[in-house]
Amino acid sequence: MVADGIYYALALTAGGALVSWLTRPVFGLPLFILALFCLWFFRDPERVIPSGPVAVSPADGKVVLVRPEGDLTRVSIFLNIFDVHVNRAPIAGRVTEVRYRPGKFLVASREEATSDNEQNVMTVEGDGTRVVFSQIAGLIARRIVCYKRPGDAVRTGERIGLIKFGSRMDVLLGPEWKIEVRPGQRVEAGASVLARRRDR
Repeated sequence: MVADGIYYALALTAGGALVSWLTRPVFGLPLFILALFCLWFFRDPERVIPSGPVAVSPADGKVVLVRPEGDLTRVSIFLNIFDVHVNRAPIAGRVTEVRYRPGKFLVASREEATSDNEQNVMTVEGDGTRVVFSQIAGLIARRIVCYKRPGDAVRTGERIGLIKFGSRMDVLLGPEWKIEVRPGQRVEAGASVLARRRDR
């Protein structure tokens, strides 16, 4: 994750140095600024993971939707370009499914992005519950990265991948969960509690 930012930054810095050497330093300045932006964008801060029977936010951003869908509740989080884009597991357990679905690149804050956009859907099961969450690409985000495969064990708040640039994360929680967030609230991946178990 951070390595991606370093690679991009090195490439841009080298390009800036070459342009500066061939022309004038002022012409290489935009590339140096882009290099600094890449290092900042791919930042990966440590987070204090809450303990207890909770589901944590898998992404930084703003909660744009909390809505019942049959027996489940969907929580949608929009990540703008300034948010940390490293994604984390909402609960501890075992990855039972990772499914990539091609699609469009609509603005991720729009509701249609949930059904129409390119996405990676992951299911984690553990402690008698199952949580499904989707990494959804947006207008600018054109690459979803997922480090986990079916059968992998994950801890609550463990890093599982990232979506490069503005994007969306949807989380589906069963009736055993009491939702603790509301639309408009900002959340941090791994640190903010999305829901608590009713049966624990």
